[in-house]
Amino acid sequence: MIEVFCTNTQSKFLVPPGTSLKDVIAYAGIENPEDILGATVNNKTERLDYKIYSPRTVNFLDIFNASGKRMYALSLMFLCYKAVKDIYPEADLQIMHSMNDGYYTELLNSKDDIAVAAKKIKKQMEVLVEKDLPFERKIIQTEEAAVLFEKVGMKEKASLIRNSGWLYTNVDILDGTINAFFFHLVLSTGYLRIFDLVPYGKGMMLFMPDNDKDYKIPGVITKQDKLFSIFQEHKRWIEILQVPYVSALNYGVRNGFTNQIIQVSEALHEKKYAEIADNIIKKKDDVKLVFLAGPSSSGKTTSCRRLATQLAVGGIHPVQISMDDYFNDRDHTPIDANGEFDFECLEAVDLEFFNYQMQELLKGKEIELPKFDFVKGEKYPSGNKIQLRDNSILIVEGIHALNPKVSEDIKRENKYFVFVSALTQVALDKYNLISTSDNRLIRRIVRDNNYRGASAEDTLLRWASVRSGEEKHIFPYQENADSMFNSSLLYEIGLLKNYCEPLLMKVPQSSLAYADAQRLLRFLNNFVSISSDFIPPTSIMREFLGGSSFNY
Repeated sequence: MIEVFCTNTQSKFLVPPGTSLKDVIAYAGIENPEDILGATVNNKTERLDYKIYSPRTVNFLDIFNASGKRMYALSLMFLCYKAVKDIYPEADLQIMHSMNDGYYTELLNSKDDIAVAAKKIKKQMEVLVEKDLPFERKIIQTEEAAVLFEKVGMKEKASLIRNSGWLYTNVDILDGTINAFFFHLVLSTGYLRIFDLVPYGKGMMLFMPDNDKDYKIPGVITKQDKLFSIFQEHKRWIEILQVPYVSALNYGVRNGFTNQIIQVSEALHEKKYAEIADNIIKKKDDVKLVFLAGPSSSGKTTSCRRLATQLAVGGIHPVQISMDDYFNDRDHTPIDANGEFDFECLEAVDLEFFNYQMQELLKGKEIELPKFDFVKGEKYPSGNKIQLRDNSILIVEGIHALNPKVSEDIKRENKYFVFVSALTQVALDKYNLISTSDNRLIRRIVRDNNYRGASAEDTLLRWASVRSGEEKHIFPYQENADSMFNSSLLYEIGLLKNYCEPLLMKVPQSSLAYADAQRLLRFLNNFVSISSDFIPPTSIMREFLGGSSFNY
């Protein structure tokens, strides 16, 4: 008999050798066992058909765990792809981006109206769920897998795995239909009982259960027209660069086009900064403050500097303030439900002091800006004194800058709101998105190590709390923005790979962060490394790597 420790129930028990995780659930006494999608075994994510042959520590995952949600999402995408192939054999599905608690998808080469197509595909998905078909995973030689994918038209996937350096590759199979997803799937279609598929724009929204622990689908689509328009802009950008998938990016890097890719990516950024600055300048008679917000590691600080530069070109004197320097000292920082410091809530900011200094500036007085020491957890006088002129505009950047409570005493016509986020420009292939959250997490791991004295393990362990705070305190206000800016750069993951991989390799298996560290390492393996030699000193990447021409 094999000893198993279940962290969910804090219980130890014995199981026969060869017992699957699915059967271990009963031994552990898990509530709502039907909701379990997978597990971490010795801090490594596994499917429920994983079998126990030696002592193990097991933590079961449901959809409200990040890894469980990822398993559900990828399995649902495969289910949708399978239904498309069943209904429209000559058509294809492209998963474009996450939005509205779901995934925006486009149906390619279908003759049906999108409303008709969505209804047919959803019906077939429901049939497949009712059949409870297994998601099989086979491990075959990489070249054999590449040939299989080429035969079904997945050339970008074939190219990606062929150049991965892997000897063997996973191939996922659902009722004879093949694909490959770069994470574990659930055991069978019967686990995917809650979903929806509805027309949206020129495509469809594939919905998962919401985050309220009631397994419901959002009844109404929240209007996110501004965010959607930025994603469409992103689509145009990758068409300009001709690198929609990682395989194309890798090809460009291997064949000497790295500098060109960097230059065009940076030029697109500069053009967008200039466009936003022009919009502000048109309203300069009314606008006195620009509030620039975004989630963690979205590049807010560099965006603030580059926007200020463009405003200066237009004859504006920009004065910049970072809300990061207005954090409460550590002993006054709120504690979240897990007993951790909650740096993402508005109460983590010393709003009283912030508002006092902002009002002083608007009165034309000189103030001395504070500086926050992230290692010591306290702010101190920076020695940097600023004052507004007649042609000045105050730029305030921070994660909460779009929260109405921050500037509720200032008239709306006197404010201009900018939202910045890293909306990843490239995908692994048509069916495997690169998570915008993962993009920012990789940035943050590198930045926190360089500037905040934090290891990759520290950053990974805090990330769930950071994401929770963003969902509560940042993203609800993004549609308030007058302008949105996509701060991701096509080449950045290949660049950050050089710095992030060594940090992830230091995360020990004993850590709860180990599963995510290993997942990110596998993800980074898809990218050819890119040197920092050609990265300009004004690039957003310099905010995370160092070597910027801006003062932070």
